[in-house]
Amino acid sequence: MMRVGIAADHGGFALKEQLAELLRGAGYEVVDFGAHQLNPADDYPDFIIPMARAVAAGEVERGVALCGSGVGASIAANKVAGVRAGLIHDVFSAHQGVEDDDMNVFCLGGKVIGSALAWELIETFMTAHFSGALRHRRRVDKVHALEKQGVGA
Repeated sequence: MMRVGIAADHGGFALKEQLAELLRGAGYEVVDFGAHQLNPADDYPDFIIPMARAVAAGEVERGVALCGSGVGASIAANKVAGVRAGLIHDVFSAHQGVEDDDMNVFCLGGKVIGSALAWELIETFMTAHFSGALRHRRRVDKVHALEKQGVGA
């Protein structure tokens, strides 16, 4: 059973609750990093960063991060070394991001798309596998090298 972390601020809270239930129903072990209640004054980094750290540490295999647009969640998650987060709102990117770029955190806007499309995208992300093709490994290795150098820090 794959362990998946999920986190959202107030902008993604309602969709997070729906997706967490759907993930559990599909047989995934869901680790909910919050928010655990709707609070319009909360801040996405407080929930996204712990989830992203859990992905980077291997405590969960994949992560789902939500905020109103998905942009803030993506920015925050990508600050954690070892996380390759993508803001996804289409099916092609949901699988291609994993297959080619070894994406391990899926970011989504709770105010951007509806729950039916969100679930289709999450299912696509969760069942996709990194191809391991030489050119893709080379590119991911270059990103790892940047993290080790502290580029951007």
